[in-house]
Amino acid sequence: MEFKPKLSLVISGHTLNYKFFDALDCVAQTWSQREASKRLGISHAVLNRRIKDAEDNLGVKIVETTGAGSEITEYGLELLQQYHQLIKRLSKRDKPVICGGYISAGLMEVLALEYGLDALIYQTDDESALYLAEMDMVDILTLDDPAKAFMRDLDFIPLAYDHLVLVSGSEEFLGSVNDLEGKKFVEIPSSSQRLAWNTLDNMGINYKIVKLSKSPYSALKEVKKSDDLYTFLNSSFTPGSDMLKEDTKHLITMVLLNKDDARLKGFSEFILGKGRKIINKMGFKRV
Repeated sequence: MEFKPKLSLVISGHTLNYKFFDALDCVAQTWSQREASKRLGISHAVLNRRIKDAEDNLGVKIVETTGAGSEITEYGLELLQQYHQLIKRLSKRDKPVICGGYISAGLMEVLALEYGLDALIYQTDDESALYLAEMDMVDILTLDDPAKAFMRDLDFIPLAYDHLVLVSGSEEFLGSVNDLEGKKFVEIPSSSQRLAWNTLDNMGINYKIVKLSKSPYSALKEVKKSDDLYTFLNSSFTPGSDMLKEDTKHLITMVLLNKDDARLKGFSEFILGKGRKIINKMGFKRV
């Protein structure tokens, strides 16, 4: 059974139903209201009324008559574009979408390649990934920070364990956590770095966050070009000091949102089976 979405949009307090958008779309394709009415199986008067009512309600011209026929105005084209974008968002996706934190989505990219899953994979911060998932734009959600999954009571699948390492561009030897007193750090908001900050706070270490970075890639670049900047990054991502290994050990998780897709079910089974060896080779620890 195939389902196709039809939408009505409320614009400036006026409802434009899908019949209006069907008419507008057909006029845009044919450049003729008469030809459009034939294709839609309605009279020319009915089609004209649908367009005229919308123009009267919105107080703006949507279709103009020219020497070549009927032309959609710039405003009308903008309406169509918005309508098509929403329809596309509601329609069944040809390729599954995997979206998540930089570390977890990077792991999924490798696993998808090994399994042979043709998917669209987006790496971002956990909060952005959750936002897109709530808008039903994601089929598999992955999270770098397990707290996000626990807070939202998500039915997550544990993929692996990871921990944070201290990274810097300095050659100074830091033997203990106390050596971090007064050091300057680069923070990646909405990441598992919170585990490191919480640990330092609980130990009474006076550290300074002097820069914010959007991703582990940019954070690593920042500290490597400086002699006095530090940050905490995932051990699976880059080597570094394990001084907070036990305090920052955390789960990398996955949430299968589209449970009706057989491709994704097979992929999930692969991850929990043969995919475990790949996860281990990438520097993660088995659950």
